[in-house]
Amino acid sequence: MIEPELPLGASGVPAPPPAVQAVFDGYPLSARDRLLALRALVFGTAEGLPKVGPLTETLKWGEPAYLTELSKSGATVRLAWSRKRPDVTGLFVNCRTSLVSTWREFYGDELTLVGNREIRLPLAEPLPLSPLAHCIAMALTYRLNR
Repeated sequence: MIEPELPLGASGVPAPPPAVQAVFDGYPLSARDRLLALRALVFGTAEGLPKVGPLTETLKWGEPAYLTELSKSGATVRLAWSRKRPDVTGLFVNCRTSLVSTWREFYGDELTLVGNREIRLPLAEPLPLSPLAHCIAMALTYRLNR
């Protein structure tokens, strides 16, 4: 599957830490490509938000996660794929935030929002880059805007 072009700034994405790269390498190719495109979108979005600062890339629950550890500006964004749902990937945030309810107001007709923590992204469909970038920006600045 060929992913659409990512926003400006996404080309300067740092290499993942070895433990995170190992997780990406363990995914099937279609899921890995999708998650790496989402990862580039997270970094590209953060680059356009000066108050966010550098992201910390780590593993949470064995899945790639992106934290605003230095600025403490936002909520953790986590990327996931599961053998239980092999045809989708997910972008997750902490269930104790109000992010998904806010995203529903903006993108309830465009994104598949599950519960209070997930944007579900079918592998067979193109990434909705503009809504995703906005949702990621809201997550990375969540504490600044409360």
